[in-house]
Amino acid sequence: MQKLIISCLLIITSVSCSQKKEIFNDYTASVKDFQHKLNTEFSDKEESPLTEEGFKKFKSLDFFPIDSTFRITATFELESNQKIFEMPTTTERLPIYKTYGKALFIIDGKELVLHIYQNQELIKKEGFKNHLFIPFMDTTNGNETYEGGRFIDLEIPEGNTIIIDFNTAYNPYCTYNHKYSCPIPPKENKLDVAIKAGVKAYKK
Repeated sequence: MQKLIISCLLIITSVSCSQKKEIFNDYTASVKDFQHKLNTEFSDKEESPLTEEGFKKFKSLDFFPIDSTFRITATFELESNQKIFEMPTTTERLPIYKTYGKALFIIDGKELVLHIYQNQELIKKEGFKNHLFIPFMDTTNGNETYEGGRFIDLEIPEGNTIIIDFNTAYNPYCTYNHKYSCPIPPKENKLDVAIKAGVKAYKK
């Protein structure tokens, strides 16, 4: 009987490990698909934000290794007093955003908060009705990542949790070309941790 129990436990452990590996492989594939789409966009002269000189030299964006620990299930809190405001950018342009909510989570033992915004013009376009936006900064800025911070796109959650996947964090277009006007992450979205996931700094 004891041998049977041990045998069953080994089978259960094996199945569990196999399922975890499959989930991880599926997740890795989804992030690689995100990276591929970004590289495809940058390689297309009609869509690429690169300068003419940068486009000629472009081979691939530089990414941190995929790390599933940076896929965070955060507590989502809807903003009780959703304010409409003009978000500062790298130019004089002032796009209209709404403070939609905030995400609360823990990284490296630190309790962190990211405020989530909604572009009031973008949501009028087809396919962007549920679009949300997180501009953020962290301690890698100016070294491993762009000094002006990075962005994450996500959608309105159905419940009281929201997935924030830092592996899909990307650089604003003005990183690559000064002709673009990019939102500046609010001070309230500066994280006191190193987010070593997503797109790295652009090397010209």
